[in-house]
Amino acid sequence: MSISMYRLTVPMFQRGLASLKTYLDKAEAYAKEKNFDPVILISTRLAPDMLPLSGQYQRASDSAKFTLARLTATEAPKFEDNEKTFDELRERLEKTAAYLAGFSAEALEGTESRQITLPGKSGIVLPGDEYVATFALPNFYFHVATAHAILRNQGTPIGKRDYLG
Repeated sequence: MSISMYRLTVPMFQRGLASLKTYLDKAEAYAKEKNFDPVILISTRLAPDMLPLSGQYQRASDSAKFTLARLTATEAPKFEDNEKTFDELRERLEKTAAYLAGFSAEALEGTESRQITLPGKSGIVLPGDEYVATFALPNFYFHVATAHAILRNQGTPIGKRDYLG
């Protein structure tokens, strides 16, 4: 028995977005408790050559929406990538979640064999199921996990349960 492309994508992305929202709630409370500007957290990076927290949220959002757009040969909504506050990041998550909620299982039927060209300059083409399993989900979870690591590194009281949802 195979897993449906819908179950492999939409609920997985929704769960990760929910974790990201939990992180924002806890990070905002932490900044208030410790009495520091939350922009410090939003602009923090794990390493100088990595994206800041805001960038991790933007890329997780993009990974989810562009995966579904590629699989269904539709256009994903475009966001400005200019979020600088917790509320702006929450709004982005909400818009992404609303977009995901617009997909039905039927809309993703047959997409496991659709040929997807990996983003970037590689020119690699994969069937939809391999694209999701070997690129889209790992990329999405990389950004969720990196957001987790940034906040944890800065003292935000989040843990494995928050990551797992």
